[in-house]
Amino acid sequence: MESVQEKTTQTPDGTTLIEVDPWLSPYAEKLRERFDYYLSYRKPIDESGGVLGMISQGHEYFGFNPGTHEGRKGVWYREWAPGALQLRLIGDFNDWNRFTHPMIRDDFGVWSIFLSDEKYAGRLQHNSKIKVHVVAQDGKVRDRIPAYIKRVMQEDDKSFVGIYWNPQAFEWKHESPQTPRALRIYEAHVGMATEEAKVGTFAEFTKTILPRVKKLGYNAIQLMAIQEHPYYGSFGYHVSNFYAVSSRFGTPDDLKELIDAAHALGIFVIMDLVHSHSVKNTQEGLNEFDGTDYQYFHAGPRGLHSAWDSMCFDYSKYEVMRYLLSNVRYWLEEYQFDGFRFDGVTSMLYLNHGLGTAFGSYDDYFNDNVDRDAVVYLQLANEVAHATKSTSLTIAEDVSGMVGMGRPVTDGGLGFDYRLAMGVPDYWIKLLKEKADEDWNLSDLWHTLLNRRFSEKHVGYAESHDQALVGDKTLAFRLMDKEMYWNMAREKQSIVVDRGISLHKMIRLITFSLSGEGYLNFMGNEFGHPEWIDFPREGNNWSYHYARRQWSLSENSLLKYE
Repeated sequence: MESVQEKTTQTPDGTTLIEVDPWLSPYAEKLRERFDYYLSYRKPIDESGGVLGMISQGHEYFGFNPGTHEGRKGVWYREWAPGALQLRLIGDFNDWNRFTHPMIRDDFGVWSIFLSDEKYAGRLQHNSKIKVHVVAQDGKVRDRIPAYIKRVMQEDDKSFVGIYWNPQAFEWKHESPQTPRALRIYEAHVGMATEEAKVGTFAEFTKTILPRVKKLGYNAIQLMAIQEHPYYGSFGYHVSNFYAVSSRFGTPDDLKELIDAAHALGIFVIMDLVHSHSVKNTQEGLNEFDGTDYQYFHAGPRGLHSAWDSMCFDYSKYEVMRYLLSNVRYWLEEYQFDGFRFDGVTSMLYLNHGLGTAFGSYDDYFNDNVDRDAVVYLQLANEVAHATKSTSLTIAEDVSGMVGMGRPVTDGGLGFDYRLAMGVPDYWIKLLKEKADEDWNLSDLWHTLLNRRFSEKHVGYAESHDQALVGDKTLAFRLMDKEMYWNMAREKQSIVVDRGISLHKMIRLITFSLSGEGYLNFMGNEFGHPEWIDFPREGNNWSYHYARRQWSLSENSLLKYE
């Protein structure tokens, strides 16, 4: 029998997962193939500096960066646009002249221009408006926002424009806390975190919500909708500018102040990271940037996510990999985030985006429906995150239960620290909809809450933002419905309300206790927020009434929310 030492020094081949799950034995060769494919990607990356080399330094080369040229100091602007006929830089600095500043193309499809300080220091300034004029091979022209832009603002006509962002260096006052041993995550959306019918700001969140999170006993917050997105109602999931902080909530420095204040309270800050798809827009986003439909995304039908009406990245391309992996590193280093919740992992992993698949067999994880390039991207993204910041953690939003999701890449896994236990809230909804209280089967309940892959950590939750969206219902509303509007006063007697409050507490307690190694709650659900989430849209006459949180309910001593 081989010793533990011999076992741990063997060259990894991706089959270590079998040691904790013998049912994977028939898939040993598939696991080796998956790992070999990862190694084939990793080899050229290792030859150019590893995961912290060129592959994750795109933001330091592309976009606007200080540099020198022929002994002169200035600013380089570089853009990858291999299918374009010509790129020309435009903005306030040249009165938006589309002919005076053509860029030069290299053999790899990278366009560049150098703006020397001696000539442009007084013209290209912090907060200057900027775009790039792209001439496609077919002669069509568009003014586009640079792909690596770090700030975007909305104009009076509702269009968006890039901003040359070059402020004084932010002074961080507090170090990131250590990774919590047991995560207690407060999921929050900054824009709808106020009680007023408006878009909330980073500053307001820092002042009013962070102290509340600390008082409630959470040790982490998960911030949604941080990356710039043109449509507020997308909940931040239709990202247009992956390196830009959503300008609706304030400046990049306002976000840094929020994160610094959270760290001062010992609160870990997790970012909802959207690398699963991108907005379809051609004015704000990456779609058809160089005039083709296959630059950042797959060409043709495969490039369009029909269910989400958005674009799907082509993870097989080096520059797409560099764009996204550099983005992982950028948010950790520039903003001191402590980790990520990767959105839409199931959609990334499967060519059919997991739609209509039951995932009832291990065959579903090793067939031709799996996007091998997406698997490799997620493996590398996890390695970049952990190499950039040793205390960082990553969480996968995956409903499929992909084998090895929460195991190290060297074991043959995908490298996430946690996977969301997405079946748990679905179970509670099904139970409340289909069975009377006296028919609840505790054995079935116990089994469901503990039914997760051995040796892979999970974040359990009874409900998140998904359950609160319009068309669905929060647990509190399912339990008490209209009674919440009329019988929540302390002096009112209602068996429905009494039952609802008791079950609401018990559901959260048993979920917290059994459903994972971490726990998550969406803001407001801790006191049974009575109403759903519906962002301003044409269908509700652009109302903010349901895009807010009614904190006063929990603070009113006359009501049972307290």
